[in-house]
Amino acid sequence: MDKKVITATGRRKRSIAQVRMTPGSGKIIVNGKDVNEYMSFATLVMDLKQPLVLTNNENAFDIDIVVKGGGFSGQTGAIRLGITRCLLAYDANTDQTREDSYRKILKTEGFTTRDARIKERKKPGLKKARRAPQFSKR
Repeated sequence: MDKKVITATGRRKRSIAQVRMTPGSGKIIVNGKDVNEYMSFATLVMDLKQPLVLTNNENAFDIDIVVKGGGFSGQTGAIRLGITRCLLAYDANTDQTREDSYRKILKTEGFTTRDARIKERKKPGLKKARRAPQFSKR
């Protein structure tokens, strides 16, 4: 039996996640480890599973993720966007105007939008991007 493999990429801050989704039992593997073992906080695991929970697919797909760069929060956001894009590709052939289409469900929750906020670069003469040295009168 040929299983349909759906791939997508998600980005957030400095993190990039490559997501492979296949029909299965709901296992999520991140960089070769179980998601609960890889992520240090349960809230982060809950956050990255939100697209699956909203579309009632918690136990419908096996997800294999390779994520690089950034911290846990950025990686979670990148994984969530990657899972969302996989779900949209999986549901691409259905009528997008229906109320139960994945696109309508995920877009109303704001999951389809890539969060473009990244760290601002440091400027010369400043300590950080905007933080100036302390002023000394004498």
